[in-house]
Amino acid sequence: MAEVITAEMGCPITASRLGQVGEAYAAWNYFAELGRTLTWEEERPGRLGPVAVYREPAGVVAAIIPWNGPQVIVSGKLAPALIAGCTVVVKPAPQTPLDGYLLAEMVQEAGIPPGVVSIVAAGREAGEHMVGHPGVDVVAFTGSTAAGRRVGAICGDRLKRCTLELGGKSAAIILDDADLAGAMDRLKPASLINSGQTCVAQTRILASRFRYDEVIGALAGMVKDMKLGDPADPATEIGPLATKDQQERVRGYIGLGVGEGAEIVIGGTGRPNERGWYVAPTVFANVTNEMRIAREEIFGPVLSVIRYEDETDAVRIANDSDYGLAGSVWTADPEHGLEIARRVRAGTYGMNGYGIDVCAPFGGCKSSGIGRELGPEGLAAYLEYKSIVGAP
Repeated sequence: MAEVITAEMGCPITASRLGQVGEAYAAWNYFAELGRTLTWEEERPGRLGPVAVYREPAGVVAAIIPWNGPQVIVSGKLAPALIAGCTVVVKPAPQTPLDGYLLAEMVQEAGIPPGVVSIVAAGREAGEHMVGHPGVDVVAFTGSTAAGRRVGAICGDRLKRCTLELGGKSAAIILDDADLAGAMDRLKPASLINSGQTCVAQTRILASRFRYDEVIGALAGMVKDMKLGDPADPATEIGPLATKDQQERVRGYIGLGVGEGAEIVIGGTGRPNERGWYVAPTVFANVTNEMRIAREEIFGPVLSVIRYEDETDAVRIANDSDYGLAGSVWTADPEHGLEIARRVRAGTYGMNGYGIDVCAPFGGCKSSGIGRELGPEGLAAYLEYKSIVGAP
């Protein structure tokens, strides 16, 4: 599975094995165990007598999957939906259909009855048809904020429940007491895994005016040592972007950053590899939070370093975003870091690193989406609750 994902969208194979497939495997195991332990029926003493509360499947689910993390994202929708007792139509992205076909073979080999899981690799029109179809009860969508607004509008018009996991522009707040050398080892995957093509990428790096130049130097050193090349090579850290359009989009943002007055410290729009849709990992200095490169999701290996005056200013800058999906704080004092984390409006947060745990709800606020996946909260999205008053 990891090899297929690397071949179809360019994710470096090491990241495919650990993130694309390893995390998906963890999600399947987590929900299987959760299904074994969940209370599906319970009795509550009520004012009018005993009340029976039942958890029942919500119905037919349309799961719409993006190209950047196809299996890790489908696992967070398909696994809980099946545990809940729902049937599911999965629509992989047209850029990454092959891993969906491999998943279909796994579904057959697992003995899941025909019709319980349907996998249809198709384009945007098919996705919109699924969202609006009267036979679909729940829509689980991951993708861009613009597409999410369209999905949400259709579901709202039809009073259909949906979960929307959308974009992000996450801020990594580096406090003055942070160990920069250690931070760079963990910030690299937090910011640039999958060549920066992740919604939770920590792409706004917030550094104080006292250590700004030091942070810039550390980031430049981190990026300089990253291996760019064949995504099938386990040593590769930066692979090609998924499509030519994606490459042109990212290079366009780099040019936009220069035009806005930001300074390229390392990287840029030059072609680091003539064969493939590569973009060199790029670090911008002298970025303000008003610039488009600091406000819009680039979805590539581009980091913007923003100066803050004090911690209050850092929190303000982190929150000054249309998005609220993820973030992180870097400090030698975890208790103080927790205080900072509690002040940032984001659905998920990391302390001296960033990661997603299958036991905890994942999702965002503001333009980053509606609802949660993973954890018991992720299963609840596919359940209806029925109360029977006076049940024997």
